[in-house]
Amino acid sequence: MDFSHLFSNLTNPTLLFFVLGIVAHLVKSDLEIPPTTIKFISLYLLFAIGFKGGQELAHEHLNAQFISELLFGMAIASDPFYAFFLLKRKLGVQNAGAIAAAYGSVSAVTFVAASGFLEAKELPFSGHMVAIMALMESPAIIVGMVLLMRYDKESTERPTLSHMLKHSFTNGSVLMLIGSLIIGLVADTKQAEGIKPFTTDIFKGFLAVFLLEMGMVTASRFKAFRDYGWFASAVALLLPMVNGCGVAWISGCITPGAGDRFMFATLAASGSYIAVPAAMRLAAPKADPGLYIPMALGVTFPFNITLGMPLYMAIVQSA
Repeated sequence: MDFSHLFSNLTNPTLLFFVLGIVAHLVKSDLEIPPTTIKFISLYLLFAIGFKGGQELAHEHLNAQFISELLFGMAIASDPFYAFFLLKRKLGVQNAGAIAAAYGSVSAVTFVAASGFLEAKELPFSGHMVAIMALMESPAIIVGMVLLMRYDKESTERPTLSHMLKHSFTNGSVLMLIGSLIIGLVADTKQAEGIKPFTTDIFKGFLAVFLLEMGMVTASRFKAFRDYGWFASAVALLLPMVNGCGVAWISGCITPGAGDRFMFATLAASGSYIAVPAAMRLAAPKADPGLYIPMALGVTFPFNITLGMPLYMAIVQSA
């Protein structure tokens, strides 16, 4: 690994604000960001990344390359099988199904952080990656639900597949992302320039504030997570490493672009802690949110934005 990538990432201001959030919680500071403000910032980040992706997508043509990358992304998202079968004996069917869905799905916040990583390296990525990321949320939720329906013998109340599909696409974060992408795609280019300062210039500042809050939330989850011991922590580290490194390597067969390959690897390594928990409340009511949410948010997310991204980039550039 090129340690310059690692050092640059660890000294990134947005990441340092994440660390500040952890420190603030550990020292029991009264630092607090109002929930309404955080909700606005999260919606803003999804809006900005979706709109910019739509604008980029408007300049691209629907071709075999785009279709192959879309199918590759869907395949990554719909393959949490191995995690489910590895975990169901140790953690139970419902917890294994929720974890598999979370790690088959993606984290929009990790995608945003990855775009900042590439921007710092002055490496471009295709606008259609935003569309692919948005469409990767649902397949994992559906596959996770199918696994639960097949292997959970105790459950008597199961939501229908159509209900779960509707829920996954109407989830607020997914709807904002897809909606912004479509608006960016159809918007007049000259008129879209008028909101460019809002979608571009202040983006990193809002991301820094959001990661500050994420740091505080992450630290607050550790206490509930400790009860599961070393096994859950090991899984939360190994799953992103296996998924991210594997996709970083094989993605070269799908696309030559280093930026796109890095984005695929980061998405494969990420775990959803927004859309999937909302869906798993319906599909796996007995699954413990105190397990799969801290795994994705408290272990996997910090790993990806500190050590994971430089690792995936090193594999992409060496393969």
